[in-house]
Amino acid sequence: MTARITSCWLSLLLIGLAQDPASAQAVATYRVAPTESSVRIHVGAAGLFGFLGHEHEIAAPAMSGAIEVDRTELTRSTVAVEFQASALKVTGRGEPAADVPDVQRTMQGQQVLDVEHHPSISFRSREIVVEREVAGRMSVIVRGDLTLRGVTRPVDVTGTVVLVGDTVTMKGTARFRQTDFGLRPVTAAGGTVRVKDQLDVEMVIVARASGR
Repeated sequence: MTARITSCWLSLLLIGLAQDPASAQAVATYRVAPTESSVRIHVGAAGLFGFLGHEHEIAAPAMSGAIEVDRTELTRSTVAVEFQASALKVTGRGEPAADVPDVQRTMQGQQVLDVEHHPSISFRSREIVVEREVAGRMSVIVRGDLTLRGVTRPVDVTGTVVLVGDTVTMKGTARFRQTDFGLRPVTAAGGTVRVKDQLDVEMVIVARASGR
C-alpha cells in the first residue's frame, strides 16, 4: 500500500514539474538567421586632404552564430557571432562605382584583412548589462571580445534586445580602431588622404529558436 502511494505521489510530482514553466530548461538557444540579419561597417576618410576621399560602407552578409538566453538571469545570456572575412563586400554607397573593385581588393588583401590567412572574424560576449527594460524591449551593453586578423580585443556593443515568441532581435552599434588589431589605415596621395582609424558598426541580428 505504501509503495503504491509513494508511486502515485512521484507520478504527480513529475507531471507537475513537466507543466511548471519555471522547471523548464532555463537556457534557450536561438540560431542567427543570416538572411534576416544585417551588419554594416562605415569607414571614413581623414588626412590633410581627407575631404577629397570617400567614405566606404562594407556589408557582412555571411554570418553564423547563436544567442543563448538565460530566462532566470538575463545578464548570464551569451552572444556568439562569426563572419566570413572573404564575404565582406564594399557596397559602393557614397563612392564612385569605378573605385569599388580596387577598394574591395585592398580590403581583402594582405595589407588589410588578409582573408587568405585569416578567413573568419568573430565576436563572443563576456558580459551582458541590462540597463533598463520597457514593454519587453531591453537596453543593453554587450561586452565581448572581437577577433580580427588573428588579434582579439575587447569591444562593447550598445543597443536593444527584443524577445518575441521564438525570435530574438538585437539592434546595436559598436566602435573600434583598426590599429588596435594591428591594421594600418590605408593611405593614398602620399599620405595626404587616408581612411580613418576608427570604424563604426551598425547591426541588426535576428536569431530564431533552434529547430524552428
